[in-house]
Amino acid sequence: MTVAVTKNAAIAINAFLIGIKLIKKITKRAIIQLIQIKDFVILHMLIKIYPENPNPKAIEQAVEVLKKGGIIIYPTDTVYGLGCDITNQKAIERICRIRGIKPEKANFSFVCSDLRHISDYIKPIDTTTFRVLKKALPGPFTFILNANNNVPKLLSSNKKTVGIRVPDNDIAREIVRLLGNPILSTSIKDDDEVIEYSTDPELIHEKYEDRVDLVIDGGYGDNEPSTVVDCTSGEFEVIREGKGILDDYL
Repeated sequence: MTVAVTKNAAIAINAFLIGIKLIKKITKRAIIQLIQIKDFVILHMLIKIYPENPNPKAIEQAVEVLKKGGIIIYPTDTVYGLGCDITNQKAIERICRIRGIKPEKANFSFVCSDLRHISDYIKPIDTTTFRVLKKALPGPFTFILNANNNVPKLLSSNKKTVGIRVPDNDIAREIVRLLGNPILSTSIKDDDEVIEYSTDPELIHEKYEDRVDLVIDGGYGDNEPSTVVDCTSGEFEVIREGKGILDDYL
């Protein structure tokens, strides 16, 4: 009887030791994998930020994700946007894969915190155009402007124009301000035949949690996109009617 108990105890101890070794092996492998991706762990988070008074810690969290090559979904003054740091080529390629498009054929917007960012990516504009932009932004507009040589380098394309956004949303602008450069962005579309754009951040998170790194819940989004205005010819041509009313600023 004693021999049987001792034998069973030995088997149990041996199994326990094997388990410990296995855990160590798995842990070591996981650590190696974390090192390989430079300490960036994809968390698929959903965080709440109030647009009236954005929490600085939450904003910093979003910026950290972007700086490490992550992709976020965030609120604007119109529809929710899918965005990344415009200086991160791999992140841009990830967004293109999510949208099923090639970088050279993509029509992304550059989301800026204010007009100061714009001059880094566009050719000089005339006084009239500048005055309209200054009055209309921040606001629900995307202004198409002639791009300078920095844009093709970022998008690996021959694009000669760029869409500029300065949304009237403190969450979006604070993220860009703290990041230090614009967010490359595209709108979140809905599969619904009636509703064109996804508006519920929790449903957006359910749909995209395996493809993006962070979803910001800034409340329900709008179902009306920005008004797109082509300024490349020196005139103002509305090429997509949206939330913004251009005549109010001309």
